[in-house]
Amino acid sequence: MSEAEGKTASSDEELQTVSLSSSSGPGDSQPAARPESTEERVEAGGADRPESTEERVEAGGAARPESTEEPVEAGGAARPESTEEWVEAGGAARPESAEEPAAEAVLSATHDPISGTLAPDLFKRRKFFVLRPGTLNQGIKDVEALVDKEVDGSIHGIWLMAEVDHWNNEKERVVMITDNSLLIFKYDFVMFNCDQVQRIPLNFVDRLTHGTFSFPKRSLLRREGEGVRVFWDRLREPSFTSRWNPFATDYPFNTFTYHPVRNYDDMFTALCDIDNFRVQLLDAAQKAHAIKPVPGKANGVLVLNQPIQIEAYVGLMSFLGNQNKLGYCMARGNIGF
Repeated sequence: MSEAEGKTASSDEELQTVSLSSSSGPGDSQPAARPESTEERVEAGGADRPESTEERVEAGGAARPESTEEPVEAGGAARPESTEEWVEAGGAARPESAEEPAAEAVLSATHDPISGTLAPDLFKRRKFFVLRPGTLNQGIKDVEALVDKEVDGSIHGIWLMAEVDHWNNEKERVVMITDNSLLIFKYDFVMFNCDQVQRIPLNFVDRLTHGTFSFPKRSLLRREGEGVRVFWDRLREPSFTSRWNPFATDYPFNTFTYHPVRNYDDMFTALCDIDNFRVQLLDAAQKAHAIKPVPGKANGVLVLNQPIQIEAYVGLMSFLGNQNKLGYCMARGNIGF
């Protein structure tokens, strides 16, 4: 009995298996897809390849996270861009690095905004040491420390100008007006050192001449622009030897003109304004004459608008010196100045 019942149960299981196999479709008879490794691509039409920390989850699992080094498949989210790569079409603009705005600023500063070409004059002006960051501020601090409060008084203004001597040589100068004095500094913007100071009492200033420059008829020299000449002893004329001595310093006047960097920016334009210097010098000199008049001299300042005469004829030394800006602190490659 027990053997007959066992055979009957086994035959029922075989019939059930046959019926199940006959009812399944042809697609069910195919074997299951093998798990894909992380190095293999998904076959066309198949499910996404399995992922764990290394493999994908079987069909029905979440999509694997994209790495920053792999391109995004069609329809996926855009991968984060690095600062060295451009965004693909449709992506956001790449972030700008900190060096790019500085490069663009230098490029725009050294190029003509109209023609887009390099501006030679601006390139030459950038060689002046006074334009280096912090150089001008340090120079002003150094010359302000040389002011004697008891003799000179308080400071009214500071200017950066070029002094023109009697042989038409240009020299870089820092000029200061105080309560009682006109101070002229020969300052070295390379070594941050004041080489020379000339102090002129304002109550001795008796004449101001401003206008264009002129030369004798037979002179070979020419000078563009305008200037200001400050006289402090109208009765004393330079001697014959002083006229022909290019290093003479006993002239009773000083002549100033614009510094070459005056058009660099608004700050230097104001710092190199000789018209403002002339107005403030006239006002300070008149006050000094009223407070401390000089015995034997007429009080007041005579202002003349006329050409400023420079008695130089050939001027080979001034031509070479002015063309190469030898009177200024400039970067000159391996030669120096």
